[in-house]
Amino acid sequence: MSGGDPRKLVSLEGGPMTGAGSKARGGKVWLVGAGPGDPDLLTVKALRLLQSADVVVHDRLTPPELLTLARPDAHLIDVGKRKSRHTLPQEDINALLVALALQGLKVVRLKGGDPFVFGRGGEELLALRGAGVEAEVVPGVTAALAAAAGAGVPLTHRGLAQAVTFVTGHAAVKEGEAGEPDLDWPVLSRPNHTLVVYMGVTTAGLLAERLIAAGREGSTPVLIVENASRAAERRVLTRLAELPKAAAGLDGPALLVIGEVAALAEVEPLIASAQGSVPSHAERRPA
Repeated sequence: MSGGDPRKLVSLEGGPMTGAGSKARGGKVWLVGAGPGDPDLLTVKALRLLQSADVVVHDRLTPPELLTLARPDAHLIDVGKRKSRHTLPQEDINALLVALALQGLKVVRLKGGDPFVFGRGGEELLALRGAGVEAEVVPGVTAALAAAAGAGVPLTHRGLAQAVTFVTGHAAVKEGEAGEPDLDWPVLSRPNHTLVVYMGVTTAGLLAERLIAAGREGSTPVLIVENASRAAERRVLTRLAELPKAAAGLDGPALLVIGEVAALAEVEPLIASAQGSVPSHAERRPA
């Protein structure tokens, strides 16, 4: 059952709300990782919780196939988060979760990927703890792992990458706005190191400029994966110096894999060795 305005769905059972700090009628919130989009990558525990929850609070990009797995009479509440565009500010989402739990409801907060990897799950968990609400985190397959696995790219590989770092391509200045991420560019520019950038397409030019200025070679392979694990997945292989051009026109959720291992990606033409040349823009839509 789809819900209406999230601000009004705080009394689903019609009972009185209990003040903060109490455990009202056994309510609980599970912060559940929905995985990267492919329903087959949902964990068994996440599926079980979806099938038993009274309420599912989800983001706009949650695939409809996942929502059909919820209990038929469950309330589905779309809080509309997509990068910097939110139906509800984060503080209101926190308050909504608390209010629902304090009515004794079983609430699944379904979050793309993993709740603790650029999902603001930590903020929601702290808000729930502060209100005395029982909460549990259920990990999910994060987009970086799905994108790399689907493209045949090992994020670490002997001789090519002894470390991997996940970063975000934008930093929130205020709710609904974005700014330049405060990153240690010299560290991220070291060779033998894979850098995965979430939400990096819109700042691709800035990222390339900062990394090259900090010492990363412009010829470094970069893999862009849009809609990882979904039917509409698209992969683009390019070089760091040409990243802004390669990223132009991509508007779906995408991440960047920067480093020598990216040259192993399965795109057309197939790049069989990281020692080979990387074409300016090789692109493939997986079957």
